[in-house]
Amino acid sequence: MLPALSIFSIVCYLLACGLLARPLFGPATSAPAAWQRPALAVATLAVLAHAGVLLGMHRGALDLHFFAALSLVACVVSALTLLVNLSRPVAALGVAVFPLSALLLAVDSFLAPPTMPVAMDWQIKLHVTVALVAFSLLSIAALLAIGLAIQDRGLRHRQFGPWLRALPPLTLTEMLLFRLIGAGFALLTLTLVTGALFVGNLFGQHLVHKTVLSIVAWLVFGVLLYGRWKHGWRGRRAVNLTLIGMAVLVLAFFGSKFVLELILHRPVPQL
Repeated sequence: MLPALSIFSIVCYLLACGLLARPLFGPATSAPAAWQRPALAVATLAVLAHAGVLLGMHRGALDLHFFAALSLVACVVSALTLLVNLSRPVAALGVAVFPLSALLLAVDSFLAPPTMPVAMDWQIKLHVTVALVAFSLLSIAALLAIGLAIQDRGLRHRQFGPWLRALPPLTLTEMLLFRLIGAGFALLTLTLVTGALFVGNLFGQHLVHKTVLSIVAWLVFGVLLYGRWKHGWRGRRAVNLTLIGMAVLVLAFFGSKFVLELILHRPVPQL
């Protein structure tokens, strides 16, 4: 049952990506919006099936081993992309998000070794859930930052192709970028607070790199938000700081986990 559900989700992700990408490779008169409704409907089926696979494979618990965590993050990012699109036109992000989700689900379902979730207290589950949503929001912000860079470059060189038209207007993209960073920063702050309150020996073995890098990422995003509020930072500076902060956060969440689990083959705490 679960392999069939995984395949269904993967096919739906790829089909949704194809529907969203089709106008981008067509003539300049193609209307990307015409393909968005069926694409997003198919993507919704993909996310629901993906969530069902995660619940079935990991027994309804939070499994934070490397590949399981990647698949979980992919599912949450895809779901948040759909939710954000209800108020702001960001469906074009699905061209990047949905195939990546399909890939990570396929790896977790068919290639990764089976894993068992580790029992957690509710306080740790709260900490992990907040961290997961913060990471997912900031991931979408990073994709928007890349889109902002593409828009800026296209406008500077007067290249008004389908890729540029598929993205929201520049000012809307920038406004949404900082709203997502603001929400992600607030949740990242809450992640650090709950970690300090609920995680024993936060700077202990296997957690010190994660903690330090998370604090560095928090500082980067904090500086960016302060610069935006105080000095009106935008454009290339905003893009660069967003991508730097996200890169540090990826290292914090998955860097040490990759080394310890896949290279050194050591059991690590499920945080």
